Amino acid sequence: MSSHSTASPAAVPITDPSRISILSPKYRATTLGMVALVALFAFEALAVATAMPTVARELDGLKLYALAFGGTLATSVIGMPLSGRWSDRSGPAGPLWSGLGCFLVGLLVAGLAASMPVLVIGRLLQGLGAGALIVALYVMAGRVFPEALRPKVFAAFAAGWVVPSLIGPALSGLIVQHVGWRWVFLGVPLLAVPAALMLRPALRRIATEAPTTAEPATPAPAEPSPVPWAIGAASGALLLYIGGQYHDIKALALLLPAMALLVLCSWKLLPPGTLRLQRGLPSVIALRGMIGAAFFGCEAFLPLLLSRERGLSPLMAGVILSLGALGWSAGSLFQGHQRQGISRPHLLQAGTAMTAAGVALTTLVVANVPIWMVLIGWTLTGIGMGLTYPSLSVLTLSLSPLERQGANSSALQLSEAIAVAATLAVGGSLFAALLEYSVLAGYLVNFCIALLLALLACVITRRTQA
Repeated sequence: MSSHSTASPAAVPITDPSRISILSPKYRATTLGMVALVALFAFEALAVATAMPTVARELDGLKLYALAFGGTLATSVIGMPLSGRWSDRSGPAGPLWSGLGCFLVGLLVAGLAASMPVLVIGRLLQGLGAGALIVALYVMAGRVFPEALRPKVFAAFAAGWVVPSLIGPALSGLIVQHVGWRWVFLGVPLLAVPAALMLRPALRRIATEAPTTAEPATPAPAEPSPVPWAIGAASGALLLYIGGQYHDIKALALLLPAMALLVLCSWKLLPPGTLRLQRGLPSVIALRGMIGAAFFGCEAFLPLLLSRERGLSPLMAGVILSLGALGWSAGSLFQGHQRQGISRPHLLQAGTAMTAAGVALTTLVVANVPIWMVLIGWTLTGIGMGLTYPSLSVLTLSLSPLERQGANSSALQLSEAIAVAATLAVGGSLFAALLEYSVLAGYLVNFCIALLLALLACVITRRTQA
């Protein structure tokens, strides 16, 4: 709310989280629309993972299989800084509608594709739009909701992943089997458009309540465009995925320049001091990438090991992953509604410690421990992530002035996208190289990388306070 607005004494308690709700009449439509979009993103990501083997077989595109997955993460790196810069300049409405349009066009292109290259183009458009849209949603959370409600908003975002995590793969399998894989892509726009339309009143309110300030006597120098560096980072991420498909000198010829390009562009895209782990906001941004890479680097290989090496059915392997999603939701709900007065730094310390402990326990699956230990380990990992991720989002907004909320929300997402893409590409290359010698060594290397990242995250947590 602007400083010149009038408020009666009765209106003062609006900053008291115990007196207001994200589902109160003022916020209900915005909350439901935002969470619905997040849930659709989650469903689409999980559904495509289930449908892609059928897609690759029917379109004869196995060689482009990895790129169809990694491409969306790579192009999202372009959409994020564009959306952040645009949001800071003129509000989240423009990047939100543009990102949604690009995302939907990508879904239509992929769903109607007659060949695998065309489907990959659709996936690249999806990533570009999704990157812009998710940053715009974060900026909306900062502009629409008071600071006391933001933990609950991000808890609701996490909850938006739970139902898709539980039913997404099974529902996608039914769609592929009985309707056809194309409807995994074509069905999402039918739900995404109504969800987005629920956000129109809040977007109009943001536009009308935007503070008007006089032009400064000396205009601030224009910041350089992040687009070239974003394109460079996306190119580096794509090269990492492509290089990971080779197992000879070609792999080094692609992976080393790609990693160097990714580091250079990250240095330019992320806030100053992020790669040096400077105290305050830079360490918050870095921590998001590191803890995200730890979780997703472990998750990428866990179901494969459980199915191929431990003989679990796809259903049981999916149940274990679902427990992680439920743990994530539980941790997120706790941080958003806890009344014990636990500070954000303490929540971060607890969350990263639980994530590291959970990854360590999950890693023991390589040693043929009982499956119940893996169940506990992955659930603990999810709870830790549920405490950590929303806390990082809340800290980012609270440490950002209004005119930098878009750029810093973009940096938070960029840090995760770049770190996860690099970790999965490098881990996949090491896994493929070790397969000729020891399958278990390939799994162990990736789990150890995830554990190392989680332990480093525990150390970085201490630097998130300015």
